[in-house]
Amino acid sequence: MRICMIGTGYVGLVTGACLAEMGNNVRCVDVDEEKIARLNSGIVPIYEPGLEDIIKRNVVQGRLQFTTDTEEAVTNSLFIFIAVGTPPMDNGEADLRFVLDAAREIGQCLDSYKIIVTKSTVPVGTTEKVKGIITDELSRRQRNDLEFDVAFCPEFLKEGSAVEDFMRPDRIVIGTDKERTSEFLKELFSPFVQREPRIISMSIPSAEMTKYASNAMLATRISFMNELANFCESAGADIEEVRHGMGSDKRIGTAFLYPGVGYGGSCFPKDVKALIQSARERGHDLTILKAVEEVNKKQKQVFLEKINRHYDSDISGKRFAVWGLSFKPHTDDIREAPAIEIIRELVSRGATVKAFDPVAMGNARVIFEGNPGVTFSEDSYGTLSGADALVLVTEWPQFRKPDFDQIRILMKEPVIFDGRNQYNPELLRKHGFIYYGVGRN
Repeated sequence: MRICMIGTGYVGLVTGACLAEMGNNVRCVDVDEEKIARLNSGIVPIYEPGLEDIIKRNVVQGRLQFTTDTEEAVTNSLFIFIAVGTPPMDNGEADLRFVLDAAREIGQCLDSYKIIVTKSTVPVGTTEKVKGIITDELSRRQRNDLEFDVAFCPEFLKEGSAVEDFMRPDRIVIGTDKERTSEFLKELFSPFVQREPRIISMSIPSAEMTKYASNAMLATRISFMNELANFCESAGADIEEVRHGMGSDKRIGTAFLYPGVGYGGSCFPKDVKALIQSARERGHDLTILKAVEEVNKKQKQVFLEKINRHYDSDISGKRFAVWGLSFKPHTDDIREAPAIEIIRELVSRGATVKAFDPVAMGNARVIFEGNPGVTFSEDSYGTLSGADALVLVTEWPQFRKPDFDQIRILMKEPVIFDGRNQYNPELLRKHGFIYYGVGRN
């Protein structure tokens, strides 16, 4: 099938590449000429396991193209996906300018029947606005005879496993009010669910709400576990033991029950804020989600105060080795990453930091450029020489089984602040370390 993907950000690139991998002809559009030129040269702007290989293969085989020509891409496609950013505004509301601008462009060059699919995460009612803008543009052009349908198909991609998530989805949600549109989209997505039907059709508002509700629930589980972990420390319980006890209940399960330094990334913080604001505009106060957001904000400070207390409220002159900069493993995304805030706070209190991350250091260098208190190492052990403490923030696999004897030799003081409960406290104590975890007595 012929597909136009407007937006070459995280969602647009993964969706376009994976659809091309299944034999579709995909044109990815972006207004950023430099970005398009780099993509056409084989340079992928984000780190996502498996994505670069898929892009290169499908570009070579002619199924995937990158262009700045929206009109050419729209007129040569049946499906038009809108996958542009919806960044948060100051009040937390989703900024829909790019979505609505894309709708306006589509309306300006529509020439035959198309199916316009909103893929960006948007508040309830946005896809209807997209439909209205396209209708207005056709009316302005005196082309009311042109027929089109709209739909909303949310993405459920986890950074670090997005290609796998797309190729083997838990479910595919199709929001549409027309049976014809539903059948077209089912045909498009059927290769991804051939062995087990996992396509769910529903109304457009329900589909828009489903995306926000899913992310809000996962964020809620994280904040709940973090708040419980803080209580465990004062109650003499171990959150890891509690987690195993809870997770064994099949009604609860183990996913997103891991305590830590809080959630980050491009989705959870933004989507929780947007859902709270969207509800407020309709006269609803989402009390639970407001608490989820507040707990997440506090969790980084709770971790920092643990460090502060160890040094009797004076970390000036201390040197910290920080392992992990991305908001989660297997991505270079540092948006809302807890490590960034933690490093800033440590440096603001007079400490210095030497950090390492397998893939996110390039992005972090941009953030901390010109800050003499932050330096970087090309390997994890290179951060440790003379360090007063090791601070683990992101649970990359390579950090799970380090050589603790070597770490002990390199460090000035044997102190580890484990923000993801990766290590066994008893094992570290046997190696001579002072250990601090999250919610561990």
